[in-house]
Amino acid sequence: MDIDKLFYKHLMKNLFSDPCEVKFWDDELIKYGVGYPQFRINFNKPIPKLKMISDPHMAFGEGYMLKKFDVVGSVQKVIESIYKNQDSFLHQKNGYTKLFKVFTSNIKENIENIQFHYDIGNDFFRLWLDETLTYSCAYFMSPEDSLLQAQRNKVTHILRKLNLTPGQTLLDIGCGWGELILTAAKIYRTKALGITLSSEQYTKTLNRVENEGLQDLVEVQLIDYKELEGRTFDRVVSVGMIEHVGKEHLNDYFSTVKSLLNEDGVSLLHCITAYKESPTNSWIKKYIFPGGYIPTIQELVALMAANSFYLIDVESLREHYTKTLEHWIQNFENSLPLIMKIKDETFIRMWRLYLNSSAASFHSGNLDLHQFLFTKGVNNTLPLTRKNIYF
Repeated sequence: MDIDKLFYKHLMKNLFSDPCEVKFWDDELIKYGVGYPQFRINFNKPIPKLKMISDPHMAFGEGYMLKKFDVVGSVQKVIESIYKNQDSFLHQKNGYTKLFKVFTSNIKENIENIQFHYDIGNDFFRLWLDETLTYSCAYFMSPEDSLLQAQRNKVTHILRKLNLTPGQTLLDIGCGWGELILTAAKIYRTKALGITLSSEQYTKTLNRVENEGLQDLVEVQLIDYKELEGRTFDRVVSVGMIEHVGKEHLNDYFSTVKSLLNEDGVSLLHCITAYKESPTNSWIKKYIFPGGYIPTIQELVALMAANSFYLIDVESLREHYTKTLEHWIQNFENSLPLIMKIKDETFIRMWRLYLNSSAASFHSGNLDLHQFLFTKGVNNTLPLTRKNIYF
C-alpha cells in the first residue's frame, strides 16, 4: 500500500475550488470536482508528508521549485483555486499551520534583506520589467494601456496627488531605479532626493540622473531612511517600501516621516496591504522577501493617527496590481531564452511561482494595494476635489 499516495489523494480531494486532474508519480490520473478540469497537477515524486503537514506553503513552494510536481495550465489559476476554497486545510487554524512569529528588522538586517531581493542583477529585472525598470504596481487608465504607459500613469497619478509646485523639495524613500524622482524634477522642477538600500538601484539611478543632466535637481543616496538627518522636505513619498520594515518598526516609519516633513507637508504611502493580520508566507520569507511583513489597513491608519497625521485620501489599486503582475508574467515567460542564460531552472521556477502566486493573491482579494495621502498638521491649501488628479 502506497501511504504517500493515500495521503495525497485525501489532500487533493479538498484543496481546490475548481475541477482539476492530478497525475501521480505512478501515472494514475484522478479527476477532482465536477466539470471540465481547469488545470492538472503532475506529481513527479511525493513531497514528504511531515513537511506538508507542518508547513504547507514551504512544501508546495519548494516542491514546485525542485520539480517534484509540475502544473499543466495556469500556475496563477492553481493558486487562486486554493485561495478561494475556504474549506481547504490551508485555511484552518489548527496544527497544520505554524504559530505566527514577528521578526524584528534592524538597519543591518534591512540592508541584507533588500539586497537579497533587489541586487540579483539589473540584467535580470531588465528582461521583464518595462523600460523604466519600475518594480511596483502600475496604474491602468485603460485596459489597453501598455505596461510602460501604465507605469508612467502611476508616477503621474502619485505626483498629482502630492500637488507639487516648482521649487518644492521631495524625498522618495526606497526610490527604486529613479523614475519618480526624475519625472518630478523634469515636470515640476522639484528638488528631489531618492534613497535606497540596493546598490544595484543606486548605481543605475545615479547613471540616469547624469545621463539626463538633472544633477542640479536630483540627488541619490545609498542610505537607510532612519539615518537621514538634518534635512526636511515639503513632500515625502514611499512606493512599495514599508512592506520591508517589519511589524515592530511600522511606527518608526511614521515617526521618521513626521520628523522629515516640513509643517503642512504632504506624504503619500503606496503599499501592499492586508485586511487581517496573518503570518508571512514562510516560502516567500525564505526565498523572496526575508524580513517582509504586509501591514493591515487598520494598523497603518491607526499609526497615522497616533503620529498626528491628517488622512486626506485612500485609494485601492488591487486590480491594477493584478494586471501589472500579469504583464510581468507574460514578459517573464517571453524572455525565458535569455533568462536561462543567466539563471538556473530552480531560480526560474521560483520566480515563476512568486509572480503567479502574487497575481493570484491580488485577484482573489487575499492582498490589496492602497495609496494613503496624509499631511503633517492641517493643510488647507490642497485642492477640494480630485479634479487635479484626473484632468
